[in-house]
Amino acid sequence: MPTLVLARHGRSTANTGGVLAGRTPGVHLDDTGVEQARAAGSRLAGVPLAAAVSSPLERCRETAAEILGRQAYAGEHDAPPTPVLTGEPGLVECDYGDWSGRKITELTGEDTWKVVQAHPSAAVFPGGEAMADMAHRAVEAVRRHDSRVKEEHGDHAVWLAVSHGDVIKAILADALGLHLDSFQRIMVDTASLSVIRYTATRAFVVSSNTVAGDLTSLYAPPTEGETAAASSDAVVGGETGVRTDETPASPTSEES
Repeated sequence: MPTLVLARHGRSTANTGGVLAGRTPGVHLDDTGVEQARAAGSRLAGVPLAAAVSSPLERCRETAAEILGRQAYAGEHDAPPTPVLTGEPGLVECDYGDWSGRKITELTGEDTWKVVQAHPSAAVFPGGEAMADMAHRAVEAVRRHDSRVKEEHGDHAVWLAVSHGDVIKAILADALGLHLDSFQRIMVDTASLSVIRYTATRAFVVSSNTVAGDLTSLYAPPTEGETAAASSDAVVGGETGVRTDETPASPTSEES
């Protein structure tokens, strides 16, 4: 099973201004956001990324470029090439419609705000997208790319997807088996990294919303003669970080 690293974009000019950017063009990373993206790239520098996809919006593409620019394997002999970034419309920000470009403080009194907080599965933004539709297309996108990565690069591949806060929260909620109405319990900070591994029967959330710590251990190259696929079974009693012949090949916890 490949390993998916979900990255939220770094802090943007809209974040700084307290504005709900949505799909408004021309929203870029601010100086802090650039530094956050570079830090995320440093955390992944020792992980050879097999593929990289991103929301087409500028703040995500800029974040992805900073991460890919720090791949330690780039240019090394026999090293895998740094992947070409692919735009993925399924990972674009939720279409907030008439809310786009407005101050968050102006929106908290709206009736729709209360629905978004309590029952997001029923929320439809005026002139925009239903949150349920956003969740559906985002989950479909990452599962489709994960299947492609597995087919092209194998079970040990690690790949990157860069997107937005609500989009990543929806993907994590799906992986955790949560109803969309519970996704507001999940936090996704700017430039945070979350890790998911999909198997035939379930998804494993290895980590979520991490902003520090080297992630080199995510990549475990196949050993000579290894053919067995990773198990969908969870280890009873919890992961140990130690693999034996009797231990199912399920994910190990990320070191922090």
